[in-house]
Amino acid sequence: MMDWTDRHDRYFLRLITRRALLYTEMVTTGAVLHGDRARLLAFSPEEHPVAVQLGGSEPADLAEASRIAEDFGYDEINLNVGCPSDRVQSGRFGACLMREPDLVARCIAAMREAVSVPVTVKCRIGVDEQDPEEALPRMARAVREEGCETLIVHARKAWLEGLSPKENRDVPPLDYSLVYRLKQAMPDMGIIINGGIDSVAAIDAHLARLDGVMLGRAAYQAPWLLSGMDRRYFGDATPVPSRHEVLERFLPYIERELAEGTHLHAMTRHILGIFQGCPGARAFRRHISENAPRPGAGADVVRRAMKLVPELQEETLVEVC
Repeated sequence: MMDWTDRHDRYFLRLITRRALLYTEMVTTGAVLHGDRARLLAFSPEEHPVAVQLGGSEPADLAEASRIAEDFGYDEINLNVGCPSDRVQSGRFGACLMREPDLVARCIAAMREAVSVPVTVKCRIGVDEQDPEEALPRMARAVREEGCETLIVHARKAWLEGLSPKENRDVPPLDYSLVYRLKQAMPDMGIIINGGIDSVAAIDAHLARLDGVMLGRAAYQAPWLLSGMDRRYFGDATPVPSRHEVLERFLPYIERELAEGTHLHAMTRHILGIFQGCPGARAFRRHISENAPRPGAGADVVRRAMKLVPELQEETLVEVC
């Protein structure tokens, strides 16, 4: 979710769900060690619980980056072994590490030695010519032996040769059954599934067999999917705010960030899907898309856009949307 799940998006999503664990974009160890850490790692306290996802393959660098992230206050450190982009491959991290489970294990050992928060791994089921029936269990066993208790599996292969990063999100077929079999073979390891999950029914089906579900594009493109999940999965009886109420609560954040020099479009690009499927959604998106990028645009752009969508009772929203 590079360039998507930044701090503005996470703050917005936290207004919809209080309990779901949120993840950062992948941040490379080089950027953490030598770049602007405040810009890369800073987040609002309201985002908790929040995990940072690191990209790298040098155990010492990952250990130091993990220490830095823990000092920033992150609740979990996640190692990315699944991103298929060309930039990631050239740096010897991401999905290409599926070929090097022993190296990944050494990285996990170094990271766990450096921090007290959980260290987890997100991977694919294999890459290129690998047989997923062998590659995925081998990776799982390697990191489990070094104390990694949770593996997040994007249930697709990554084709590093022949497919673009965008195509790698959709073209390789999903193999949920392989992930189910991994859980059966390793019942003491937390197995979380990712990939192609876009409904509550699908989430329920996976949770009947696995320990968790990670949502990516579905939660970004239609964030209201997250509403009600605190009650359904975490037993949190806190009333669910309406979509308009969520945006009203986001406005003070927008105004604070504008005062700090953040451009309006950097924040509003994350809210375009909140009314997906509802009357007025297209007008809402169009108004924000046309006006938020303009110089000097302020929070009134959002207020005017909200007036283009009728306020419906939540039970009516469920029927209409």
